[in-house]
Amino acid sequence: MKKIKKKYNRILEISDDAKQITLPDSRYYKRNGEYYPSITYVLSAYPKGKFFYDWLKKVGYSADYIVKKAGEDGTQVHEMIEDYLNGKELNFLEHGIPMYHPDIWQGFLRFVDWWETYKPTLLETEVHLFSDKIKVAGTCDLVCEIDDEVWVIDFKFSNNLQTTYELQTAIYSECYAECFGKVPDRQGILWLKSSKRGPKEGKMQGKGWEISESKRTQEENIDIFKTVKKLFDLENPYHKPSFTGFRTQAKRKP
Repeated sequence: MKKIKKKYNRILEISDDAKQITLPDSRYYKRNGEYYPSITYVLSAYPKGKFFYDWLKKVGYSADYIVKKAGEDGTQVHEMIEDYLNGKELNFLEHGIPMYHPDIWQGFLRFVDWWETYKPTLLETEVHLFSDKIKVAGTCDLVCEIDDEVWVIDFKFSNNLQTTYELQTAIYSECYAECFGKVPDRQGILWLKSSKRGPKEGKMQGKGWEISESKRTQEENIDIFKTVKKLFDLENPYHKPSFTGFRTQAKRKP
């Protein structure tokens, strides 16, 4: 059973009609009759930049497969971490048969190394957060306490770190403060595909992993996110899933 230190209680409750709605190209959270776009969906409006288009030219038709595969790998590592935090024992081998791809298992073990090194106090895992002020919602991977500091942490199993990751943790922190009445002290990305070779004094890192914190201030990151949200709103003025405009059930009458 997971041990959670219930230090901060919600001051904004999850609504009775709360629901996560995931479509192939979008994600929304329903709250009190409104549809809030997910934080990651909003950040899809962030300009991709030259490196992205250079990569797209390089991989060509393989781009969709690469993105899909990376998403599947990341999801599996996330699920393994959640099971671990919930007290489940994970085994690479069962009856002599590997249950995971070695790369996936190694990514998971990097998280275990971080957890066992810093021994955080678990406050929340896969926690539903939202902002009634900014009208967004999302699911944060981890809120924990390390050395009396509250951290908001998002796990990444990607080959590179992107600017949007820092914006993501910044808005998670903003949402957590709004939902729980506690402003997190720090936020960071736990990158599980880092090139770091081991621990380093003054840095939160180990072999193959590191905690990456933004060099910008929280205020700067929130301002950038709000600018991206304006671009998103311009392209998506109705803020509701497409299926709300048509029937979602049908049954032939006998």
